[in-house]
Amino acid sequence: MARLGAFCARHPVWVLVAWLVVVVGALGGQKAVHAKYDDEVSLPETPSAIGAHLLRTTDPAAAWPTGKVVFHVGSGTLADHRGPIARTIADLKALPHVITASGLVTSADGRTAYTVVSFDVDLTTLGNPYTRRLDQATEPARADGVGVAYGGGLDQVVRPPPDQTIGEVVGFGSALLVLLFMFGSVLAALLPVGSALVGVGAGIGILGMIAGVVTFGTSASGLAIMIALGVGIDYALFLTTRFRQDLMDGGSPREAAVRATATAGHAVLVAAITVAVALLSLYAAGLTFIGKLGFAGAVGVAVASAAALTLTPAALTLLGHRIDRFRVRRPVAESSGMRDGWLRYATLVSRHPWPFLVAGAGLLALMAVPLFSIRLGHVDEGADPVGSTTRTAYDWIAGASGPGFGPGANGTFTVVVDGRRATASTGQITGDLDRALRDTRGVASFTPPAPGLAGRILVTTVTPATGPQTSATGELYTALTERTLPDALAGTGAKAYVTGALAGQFDFRDTVEARLPIIIGIVLVAAFLLLMVVFRSLLVPLKAVLLNLLTTAASYGALVAAFQWGWGDGLLGLPGPVPIESFVPMMMFAIVFGLSMDYEIFLLSRIAEAWRVSRDNTESVGAGLAITGRVISSAALIMTLVFLGFTVTPDVTIKMLAVGLAFSVILDATIVRLVLVPSLMVLVGDANWWLPRPLARFLPNLGA
Repeated sequence: MARLGAFCARHPVWVLVAWLVVVVGALGGQKAVHAKYDDEVSLPETPSAIGAHLLRTTDPAAAWPTGKVVFHVGSGTLADHRGPIARTIADLKALPHVITASGLVTSADGRTAYTVVSFDVDLTTLGNPYTRRLDQATEPARADGVGVAYGGGLDQVVRPPPDQTIGEVVGFGSALLVLLFMFGSVLAALLPVGSALVGVGAGIGILGMIAGVVTFGTSASGLAIMIALGVGIDYALFLTTRFRQDLMDGGSPREAAVRATATAGHAVLVAAITVAVALLSLYAAGLTFIGKLGFAGAVGVAVASAAALTLTPAALTLLGHRIDRFRVRRPVAESSGMRDGWLRYATLVSRHPWPFLVAGAGLLALMAVPLFSIRLGHVDEGADPVGSTTRTAYDWIAGASGPGFGPGANGTFTVVVDGRRATASTGQITGDLDRALRDTRGVASFTPPAPGLAGRILVTTVTPATGPQTSATGELYTALTERTLPDALAGTGAKAYVTGALAGQFDFRDTVEARLPIIIGIVLVAAFLLLMVVFRSLLVPLKAVLLNLLTTAASYGALVAAFQWGWGDGLLGLPGPVPIESFVPMMMFAIVFGLSMDYEIFLLSRIAEAWRVSRDNTESVGAGLAITGRVISSAALIMTLVFLGFTVTPDVTIKMLAVGLAFSVILDATIVRLVLVPSLMVLVGDANWWLPRPLARFLPNLGA
């Protein structure tokens, strides 16, 4: 790290030019490729996937991508507009890539209807500009006073690409204000923000180019921007803080840049590796969709940390003593914590560790209570902004009356019965299935089982009585798959599968729940081993792992309260409570664990430095806490504000991740890092630094 810092300090202009070329090239390359983002998940061994395969064997049209065009009138009936609607359907059939449009399915009151439009390509390949073609095709109905909205799979077409600009502006603005207060000078505040901006620009460009080859989930870019922005500012902040202290201690700008990279830069490198490893470990779940989201986040972290470790020391060398020009207040040194309230606070914790430990752990445990009522699911169009075409289509269908309509019509189940090895007749199977569905609580309606493939495969569509996001619909899915269908077909030799988009989402949820312990185990072991090598201790990494688990549980609790319980509906712009998106807890665990290790490493690095000098554990803990307390608190506040800035995005998944990560960072940097870690380390004493001799000889020395 010292050699890297020396190179950047000797050639600062070349480093700046190189990063300018990288950013321009990456953003230009992103424009040149067609990035693909899609939330489709493939789980071939699940019941819904098997059912979908059977369905395609009896009806090849079932494999066609589809969407709904919904018609609605506030007064009268759609029969009064028969001609314009017929012309609209004909125009829809004439659109590029449209195979067919079904006949109208009309509600009992005649005011709402929809047609199912089938396509010959994946809808994500059409892009948002295709919405203009849809609008042109539906103009005859609109001109006659009929309301038109798009739903179903068309949400992948008509929903505009997520715009993270507002979140970035809010995040950068908030970070700049905190940095101005912390450093007291404009240039010192602008440098971490500028470094992070370059890292985010390059990272998003690189990710966009990768997305031209690899299909990411729609939340990938927002996730990468959010994480890269937060860590990019924090990493540059730690380097700048160390640099300014060396200048105040009498060092030259070049020497100060080299020392900052060798010390704080080492901690930045270890922290970045920890975050990236935690994110990449998501591949271990065997879910490519989630693994790719983790990969996108890791790309953002890698580029942001590279910018911090090279661009920041180069810029610091160029600025030199001018870094404190344009002051808004008297600049504060890093070592000021040894003279102000932080040292007094560190002394207080050292003298009374038990009360601090009990109070901190109790507060986190209390915040984790909502976790025990967590309900995983999928956030659908019902949570889209009011007035959007997808939300309008959803509400029109949910509010309509008649067979197949109502809230459950937005998320139906397709039951596929495989009777190829059945010992009972098709008539008996049909009768048993009909009676079982009729007696199942939560079923609003179902279509008569229709035979296919020489009558040995039966298909029926089940409409729940409740909306897709409700717990009752999840309970119905469980009842159908575990009780109703197996009991109805017992002894017949036939087997039933529940398929469709909603069934696939429930299978995905169940798969995530089953594999979450694998991710937790891998991340815990990887973090423990990394910290053991860096700090050459057994108890320090063990403590870090256990405390980060507590932080994660408290963050999950905050997420449940804000979204599932609805406590944050008004602030977050949500229409009501929503389930926790299935993959969010798994993503959050990896990200939270990685980010929380950032502050753990920065604090422990300072404590370890003091320990190597004094060999007094209590004194070292106090010194490390006093020196890093202000900078860690400021860094955590910056990252929290950056994450909260992304709650303005309409993407509910990004909102969830933003809120969960904001809570985790602020809890980790305050309760854990400033209360639990020092109190525990004081209580454990010199045993903090114990490592068995055989293990010490075996491990490489990468000491912080």
